[in-house]
Amino acid sequence: MIIVIIAGGSGTRLWPLSTPEYPKHLLSLNGDDRSLLQLTYDRAKKITDKIYIVTDGSHIEPVKKQLIELPNTSFIVEPGRRGTANCIVAALEQIEDSIDSNETIATIHADHSIRDINGFIHTLKTADKITSAEKRIVLIGVEPDYPATGFGYIMKGKILSEEPYVYNVESFKEKPDFNTARNYIRSGDYLWNCGYFVGSLNTFKESMKQYSKELYSNYTVLKDARKDNYKEVYLGFKSEAIDYALIEKVPDLLVIPASYDWMDLGSYSDLHKAVGSDEKNNYISGNVELEEVENAYIRNENGIPLAVIGLDNIVVISTDNGILVTRKDLSQKVGDVSKRINGK
Repeated sequence: MIIVIIAGGSGTRLWPLSTPEYPKHLLSLNGDDRSLLQLTYDRAKKITDKIYIVTDGSHIEPVKKQLIELPNTSFIVEPGRRGTANCIVAALEQIEDSIDSNETIATIHADHSIRDINGFIHTLKTADKITSAEKRIVLIGVEPDYPATGFGYIMKGKILSEEPYVYNVESFKEKPDFNTARNYIRSGDYLWNCGYFVGSLNTFKESMKQYSKELYSNYTVLKDARKDNYKEVYLGFKSEAIDYALIEKVPDLLVIPASYDWMDLGSYSDLHKAVGSDEKNNYISGNVELEEVENAYIRNENGIPLAVIGLDNIVVISTDNGILVTRKDLSQKVGDVSKRINGK
């Protein structure tokens, strides 16, 4: 199996810890000394030594520094961000000459929190067997445990196999409102779409040929431009998510439920769930003093003391990049503020 780790994005919703220059996948965020990228690599390494990292050119140096054991040929550099669709196309095009086109490729993300490593290994190996047998793209879906409105959902169709459980994909549902998400969970028919796609190079190419001619054109154009004007060609592509550009157009997808815990650290509320807390559900890091505080995520990366008194359901972050104070239930809005601060 080949694993492609997508190490992109700017992590604006975790500002000021995460910045465009040093985004969240390069940070140690969930109580471990290693960054999210390094932890993702550690998981992948337990499955295969055929690992590739796709990252933006502006981040390649810190990415290489964190994964020093990998050779230069393992890094695929985007000239600029053009969405996960073109990111994956670039990865497939650049590794094509060095792999067996029938070998399974799994694309995963560098900024997810997963604790059950054995479950992760089992799920990826199961997806490998299924795609090898069926010659179809296999998605990995996560059993939802609360009515999330920030995730996409996969509706399960007819069962293909009961051992292991494999479903045909019935449809996709994008970021529902709260009541709709609650109904999804009650029905038992839906999984969170965590953006993990598994298939061989031949399977991905055939799917692009049939259902996304523009994406397949990008693939062939990149191959022709490899020795000449690669950067110019790549930056001319329309930025698209792989879900919209390809995955949701393919009619014969399969999905398997993940056998592991999963969390997309897309907000401070999510991050608080991923780390340990004290008896008052407070997470504290750095030089912090509290009085009458509950249900808080507080991180001080400056030397000066930080004191919080008489508050709950809050996030307080102090770094050299800025200071953030927000209600935890509104932490999804941090991304909007971050974009204004950074002029984007």
